[in-house]
Amino acid sequence: CVGEEIWVDSRTVYIGHKEPPPGAEAYILQRYPDNRIVSSKYTFWNFIPKNLFEQFRRIANFYFLGIFLVQLIIDTPTSPVTSGLPLFFVITVTAIKQGYEDWLRHKADCSINECPVDVVQQGKVVRTQSHKLRVGDIVVVREDETFPCDLILLSSSRHDGTCYVTTASLDGESSHKTYYAVQDTMAFRTEQEVDSLHATIECEQPQPDLYKFVGRINIYKDKEEPVARPLGAENLLLRGATLKNTQHIYAVAVYTGMETKMALNYQSKSQKRSAVEKSMNAFLIVYLCILISKAVINTVLKYAWQWSPDRDEPWYNHRTENERQRHMVIRAFTDFLAFMVLFNYIIPVSMYVTVEMQKFLGSYFITWDEEMFDEELGEGAQVNTSDLNEELGQVEYVFTDKTGTLTENNMEFIECCVDGNVYIPHAICNGQILSAASSIDMIDSSPGGYRREHEDLFFRALCLCHTVQVKEEETVDGIKRGIHQGRPTSFYISSSPDEVALVEGMKRLGYTYLRLKDNYMEILNKDDDIERFELLHVLNFDSVRRRMSVIVKSSSGEYLLFCKGADSSIFPRVVSGKVEQVKARVEQNAIEGLRTLCVAYRRLSECEYQEACHHLNEAKLALQDREQRLAQAYDIIEKDFVLLGATAVEDRLQEKAADTIESLHKAGMKVWVLTGDKMETAAATCYASKLFRRSTQILELTKKRTEEQSLHDVLLSVDCLDFGLIIDGATLSAVLKANQERAGSGNYREIFLEICRNCSAVLCCRMAPLQKAQIVKLIKASKEHPITLAIGDGANDVSMILEAHVGIGIMGKEGRQAARNSDYAIPKFKHLKKMLLVHGHYYYIRIAELVQYFFYKNVCFIFPQFLYQFFCGFSQQHITMETLKRDPSLYRDIAKNSLLRWPVFLYWTCLGVFDAVIFFFGAYFLFDNTTFTSNGQLMTTNTQMMFGNWTFGTLVFTVLVFTVCFSLPWTHTTGPGSITLSSGGLS
Repeated sequence: CVGEEIWVDSRTVYIGHKEPPPGAEAYILQRYPDNRIVSSKYTFWNFIPKNLFEQFRRIANFYFLGIFLVQLIIDTPTSPVTSGLPLFFVITVTAIKQGYEDWLRHKADCSINECPVDVVQQGKVVRTQSHKLRVGDIVVVREDETFPCDLILLSSSRHDGTCYVTTASLDGESSHKTYYAVQDTMAFRTEQEVDSLHATIECEQPQPDLYKFVGRINIYKDKEEPVARPLGAENLLLRGATLKNTQHIYAVAVYTGMETKMALNYQSKSQKRSAVEKSMNAFLIVYLCILISKAVINTVLKYAWQWSPDRDEPWYNHRTENERQRHMVIRAFTDFLAFMVLFNYIIPVSMYVTVEMQKFLGSYFITWDEEMFDEELGEGAQVNTSDLNEELGQVEYVFTDKTGTLTENNMEFIECCVDGNVYIPHAICNGQILSAASSIDMIDSSPGGYRREHEDLFFRALCLCHTVQVKEEETVDGIKRGIHQGRPTSFYISSSPDEVALVEGMKRLGYTYLRLKDNYMEILNKDDDIERFELLHVLNFDSVRRRMSVIVKSSSGEYLLFCKGADSSIFPRVVSGKVEQVKARVEQNAIEGLRTLCVAYRRLSECEYQEACHHLNEAKLALQDREQRLAQAYDIIEKDFVLLGATAVEDRLQEKAADTIESLHKAGMKVWVLTGDKMETAAATCYASKLFRRSTQILELTKKRTEEQSLHDVLLSVDCLDFGLIIDGATLSAVLKANQERAGSGNYREIFLEICRNCSAVLCCRMAPLQKAQIVKLIKASKEHPITLAIGDGANDVSMILEAHVGIGIMGKEGRQAARNSDYAIPKFKHLKKMLLVHGHYYYIRIAELVQYFFYKNVCFIFPQFLYQFFCGFSQQHITMETLKRDPSLYRDIAKNSLLRWPVFLYWTCLGVFDAVIFFFGAYFLFDNTTFTSNGQLMTTNTQMMFGNWTFGTLVFTVLVFTVCFSLPWTHTTGPGSITLSSGGLS
């Protein structure tokens, strides 16, 4: 059985829901979830209690609920309506906003769960909905359809029982991967044959690792013993992957719904709270302490003043006889609560109303932004949650996917170099064969015989040394077309997009790869002659060797070994050829950010070929250490090469991707690339996008290095200087696992984090979706607690998008899972620049000053009332958009929540106290020769006129209103489009 045989638990799947025959294992009916996918947070039944619970976790909401209850229970100076109505409004508005956002997620889930799926029942194909699928159902999937759940491949339309799949939405790789049907069922061609299958599958319980699967299938034939076949990851088709270059397949469902590997890699949804909201909660605690202090002081002073028997309550608040007979402690506690209610407006409930409305209405500025509208998609930016608008202005770490996010996933063949001579065809777009006559632009247009021989060998090498498959179509747009008359059109697919670009490039240069048929590779040369080569062996590419080779036999009986690979793996094995000229061209292309490969060959004698076959067959038959023995065999065979030349391919970046990354760096953000792709491919993209510079010193923390040197030695040998870091998923797992195992003897996690802090950029390759989330969580939990942002376009990015403080989905070619589960969705990566540098900047400035202003306003409002007891018993658009985009360093000015720090908060609080003192005593001294009487009335000495509380209070309140409403515009210089956010009243 492929994989580990030690299972913690297992499940039995009855194919077609058929019980095993009598005498076989006992039939145990097991319950499994349906195929429903849920990304929403609430249901119809739990929305009200769950939403109320989350809202009353806010300190202010819980506080005002308490004040409201106090007002209902005891006699207080203010009506319960003054606290209850604003609280009800805040709770209602917030609930409606969050309910609407979750309804959109429900709507998106329904569109997926109601997708049509074909199921085989009683020998016929029946169409049903995706959410009705059950474990054990036999499913029919056709070309270009997405797998509705995790399936075991039983048979395919291809005679060899294989099918080709793209897993871009899972691991970011858009290349075609080959999966294999079960040996005993691969010959099934009809629904009746598949339905006649009597078998069970035993496999492990669901687990999130995309690359591991352990199981076996037991096939019952008449009364014979069941035939057991091993099942591995090569037999498991994952939900979210897409069937390619295969007409149809039959497969059985083993994991459904939230138990599929894609769903298990989803991070559970949790309520995200911004740094501004956390600061508001901290400030509210300070003001709550001030409020309690005020209430305690006034309560104590009241009873100290009333200690004398001739003093009673003021004239407007005489006590009844029952009140006089109450116990002193009860009366004091009641008065304390009354003072709490009187001064409770120092806690600004209207601030939450205004902040919620500002966030909700302000989010439309993103959706209305015409610069973030994409003509190709016909869509603009979307806001899935408005709670995090201001967090866009606080980002310190950006975690981005590669495929489909930084790149268009579109390889372009640029040029090739043969013995130092450069050949440049027209632009080649991956996946399409463009019309136009082939052309060769050469430095020397009259090649000699030796050069012509090397030229032909070079082009043949690239037409033969690959794993490309040919897909043929008889018609294109209803018109029969072909390379030559009568020959069908074709296009190429491969596990590597580089290979497709190279084969297409050779086609434009006159050498066309036609097909692989009966183990013979056919190519069409420049003279329109078909050449046939017998494919004898393929020495597959791996990241350690960084090269691949094929051994072929020409029609003349000559054995040829063709090899292509990275320059560092080819040049040391070359014994002849124009090495210096080719090396110079390779270096020049590398500086320009192109992906380069070198091509070499070797002629084999009959004896050498037989020896190579012996080494390869011996290694392939080994039951132990097969990979190591194959590597040794490859090392013996791949030597003594003749260098032919090199190629240059460009992985086309998304428009302005490099400019966006450069701007984020200037703004003080650190950018990490997290991808499931191979290290070499990802590294080339990082260079092209300017994440890494050619001068950047690269540190590799990869499986290859940790095999050569212990993880402990690798981590401790790193100099903490400025460099770029490359780490793969296996090493990350080792770091985290070692940290748990060595808790007492060493902390690899802290060492790793220290290395990362000193990196200018980080590339994490071969990452499973959950590992992406682990990286984000690791940085979030570091001692600096930085604000993180994750951006991606596929289902494999959902976990990190949900884990980060801010999650952004790109509306890409890999589906809408990322956009649906994100906080914000944008059409292209380039729009991230304006999203952060402009919208993030403005949102933070608006919210920060709005919050400080509310605290200032409420201090001004409440403090005069406190002083009286002793006598009576939007925002600023301060910088233009163009300036913010032109100078990303301005983003640093608002980083780390700089406008909501304690010094700024204390400044606004002290300003409020100062202004309140001026309001009160200014009004006090305005009346010449006036005194407060013992019962709280104001009397003029000359006229003996009595003024009540209403007169004095109205004067103080009027001055207060005018001062606080105009203080914000006076304090700050406003520009075009400014919005005065002093709405919400003084409550």
